[in-house]
Amino acid sequence: IFMSLQEPSLYTVKAILILDNDGDRLFAKYYDDTYPSVKEQKAFEKNIFNKTHRTDSEIALLEGLTVVYKSSIDLYFYVIGSSYENELMLMAVLNCLFDSLSQMLRGYRKNVEKRALLENMEGLFLAVDEIVDGGVILESDPQQVVHRVALRGEDVPLTEQTVSQVLQSAKEQIKWSLLR
Repeated sequence: IFMSLQEPSLYTVKAILILDNDGDRLFAKYYDDTYPSVKEQKAFEKNIFNKTHRTDSEIALLEGLTVVYKSSIDLYFYVIGSSYENELMLMAVLNCLFDSLSQMLRGYRKNVEKRALLENMEGLFLAVDEIVDGGVILESDPQQVVHRVALRGEDVPLTEQTVSQVLQSAKEQIKWSLLR
């Protein structure tokens, strides 16, 4: 029996998706051109949702891709890789994303849910960027991700700070200059 072996690649993740309980996109990041148009992406997302939202399993093979997924209240989280990708690697990314968001949104609710996620999309984008870059897995430790997202959140440029943040910063600087 002849088996073709795939060359190992760092480009493990093809996409990360978060859909609501109607199968509508809340977040989608595609790392290759398997689905080049938004129309193709949305069709794939509907297909993936229809195949997975009623099952309790965590892994599916769909359209020649390996899909690992998890649901929480009104959200479905998906990490997609090629058919020959190691499911454990994809699951590590999924768990890291989910656990990072759980920690970052802890002040809102016990579980990750749609409303809290929508109010914290910036944190979601930062977390995904810390975990995967261009399809390459960078981090699988949620503690590290949460820490780095918190650091990046503090480094907001002056132009993007609110007036109250600028005033608070100025008060702190004046207070410390007077205490010297």
